Amino acid sequence: MAKVFTIPVPPDLSRKKRERTADPRYVDGQKMLVEAMKYLAQADPVANRAAIELLSEHVRTRFRMTDSPLG
Repeated sequence: MAKVFTIPVPPDLSRKKRERTADPRYVDGQKMLVEAMKYLAQADPVANRAAIELLSEHVRTRFRMTDSPLG
């Protein structure tokens, strides 16, 4: 079993922090996903459960938790 070594680096306090701004497209996309979940829940909540769960996962995280680079 391999060992992992970390070399701590002190933070550079002279570096300016970039101001974060929310991307309005991301917010609009999240709203659209919520509307889709509402529609699916009203149409047939039992049959659409898997689709609602998938959309819910996208709303809760920026990326799907099931995404994997391995396939």
